Amino acid sequence: MTPPTGSNPSPRFLGRALAADELFVIAGPCVLEGEVMAFEIASRLREITTRLAVPFVFKASYRKDNRSAEESFTGPGLDEGLELLARIKRELGVAILTDVHTPQEVPAVAAVADVVQIPAFLSRQTSLLHEAAASGRVVNVKKGQFLAPEDMARVLGKLRSVSPNGEVWLTERGASFGYHNLVVDMRSFPVLRALPATVVHDVTHSLQHPGVGGDRRFALPLARAAIAAGAHGLFLETHHDPDNALSDPTTQLPLDGIEAFLAEMKEWRALQARYVDRPDPVAFPRTRPSA
Repeated sequence: MTPPTGSNPSPRFLGRALAADELFVIAGPCVLEGEVMAFEIASRLREITTRLAVPFVFKASYRKDNRSAEESFTGPGLDEGLELLARIKRELGVAILTDVHTPQEVPAVAAVADVVQIPAFLSRQTSLLHEAAASGRVVNVKKGQFLAPEDMARVLGKLRSVSPNGEVWLTERGASFGYHNLVVDMRSFPVLRALPATVVHDVTHSLQHPGVGGDRRFALPLARAAIAAGAHGLFLETHHDPDNALSDPTTQLPLDGIEAFLAEMKEWRALQARYVDRPDPVAFPRTRPSA
């Protein structure tokens, strides 16, 4: 069956309608490495997005559960991590996104975060989705590397069964393509846009070669293409010294380049708004009319 494509007439951002040409960004380090580092990155990102008039959500993980090796850095843990995120939210006045791994974590996370994120490998976990939806927070679901974009309609259905009017973001982060590789299928964005949800492109994780590294050379062209194909917003991980980051050093983007990157992406989003919802002059009907 050919999945429907089209445009959701009312994508939302933190409780309000998202303007047709408005880009938003979810950005921050992969994982909390310490108080000083987290505040420095959050402060810089707040300054950059304020200058560019780009709505901003700060993201960072308190615990990275899906790691490739036993010795991989996993973060400060739930209690310490949420305490630090709460301070960043209170002192800098920024919205917060962080991910959850079990239903039991959701209440504590929802007490701090504005957006509760479901990791890609957990994107079909019904009990986790139900608990996240019941929290009353915005829910961002990373599309599993093993899912087709149209499969996200069922994920959305699980969330809607608990919170019929809850705000949901769906994030494309690439699909497994053989071993140690991901491919972002740009057909995903018009399919996701047909669902009643806000659509996000994960710039950073789309660059991964899972288990072996990644390649940030493709961040810019993939982000350009994703916005052209219909993404409303961007998710990205950034670090002041990516090559020495404690997690995902090959795919986090250098903080010094983020302002120029977002300035260009804002222009692409404005251009997208001029064309993306126009009637398609070349798409044929799914079935041929009878003779």
